[in-house]
Amino acid sequence: MFQPYACHPEQSRGRLCPENYSTFRTPFQRDRDRIIHASAFRRLKHKTQVFVEHEGDYYRTRLTHTIEVAQVARTIANHLGLNTDLAEAVALAHDLGHPPFGHTGEDALHELMAPFGGFDHNAQALRIVTRLERHYADFDGLNLTWESLEGIAKHNGPVISDQGGSHTVARREDLPYALAEVDAAWDLELDSNASAEAQVAAVADDCAYNHHDLHDGLRAGLFDEEDLCELPVIGDCFAEVDRLYPGLDRSRRQHEALRRVFGVMVEDVIAVAQNRLAALQPQTVDDIRQMDGPIIRFSKPLYQNLKAIKRFLFTRMYRAPSVVVERTRVTTMVNGLFPYFMQNPEHLPDDWHPDIAHAARAGSDGDILLARVVLDYVAGMTDRFAIQEYHRLIDPEL
Repeated sequence: MFQPYACHPEQSRGRLCPENYSTFRTPFQRDRDRIIHASAFRRLKHKTQVFVEHEGDYYRTRLTHTIEVAQVARTIANHLGLNTDLAEAVALAHDLGHPPFGHTGEDALHELMAPFGGFDHNAQALRIVTRLERHYADFDGLNLTWESLEGIAKHNGPVISDQGGSHTVARREDLPYALAEVDAAWDLELDSNASAEAQVAAVADDCAYNHHDLHDGLRAGLFDEEDLCELPVIGDCFAEVDRLYPGLDRSRRQHEALRRVFGVMVEDVIAVAQNRLAALQPQTVDDIRQMDGPIIRFSKPLYQNLKAIKRFLFTRMYRAPSVVVERTRVTTMVNGLFPYFMQNPEHLPDDWHPDIAHAARAGSDGDILLARVVLDYVAGMTDRFAIQEYHRLIDPEL
């Protein structure tokens, strides 16, 4: 049973292209299913978080990460009486816009696109679900509900804000172009919070990557259990495992400790949300949107502890010497592929040629439109395909 402040499917604001109501699925269930069947979702299998795809089958990919986020989002949403289908849909879509090579690829594309409107993976996810998925007869994109689009755009908080923050701009005219286009077609109320379901998806993302980056870093040998035992929360979890299971073998000890870390995060989020919901008594989803800050978040003590863990991961994992070497290599690849296709757009696959022709007819805006076509193509590549294309077209030795 949904709480009154949940997103009720029968109250959805609908779709930009009207469709008949399904007889056996709610609007948010249809959104979830369309995302799962999207080409961009399948490509997440060969896009990575930190490690490049070919390094090993044990490390998380964008797809396995996304599945973990969706599972956590459903758990939290269900316990809070929210719409689990909408929370899952936003969770499944949240990483669709990531380019190859994780944040390294995103940083490179942002610099390359600086003269043409920049690059933002959240905005690119919206572009994918509203334009680039071209499989349906009646519309481009997936024709998701307003609530799903809002959640993709705003799950990290308001996008337009004078409070600052890595995910915000002060003025509407400063929005990433991909987000501005969607917002112009259908106002996403970018200066307000997202629904509680979208906020759940965002926190579930934090829970998932904090957990699996620790696990993957251990497996890669970038740090060991002794290092982690010096960190808040994690040290207590290892101590509890040692007390309950003395002499446990290393692999099981790691798993038992880190799953407890996972549990600490999820339980904290649920407890904070229950307390805030009881205190603030929201009656509608719009009450959630108009609140002063998110309703779904970590407690302040745990948030500070997680910051310490993230600082550790930044130094020991994200900027580890072996990872930095790989970052340099793949940055060179992205920096080679983008200008190559700008200079040789005819080398894009045939189904991209109508977009190239449209850019060529655009006069003074032609370079901008061409850059955005090239961006859409390069950003959609998997790690292995980007490596393959760089070797085929530019340098077989790198």
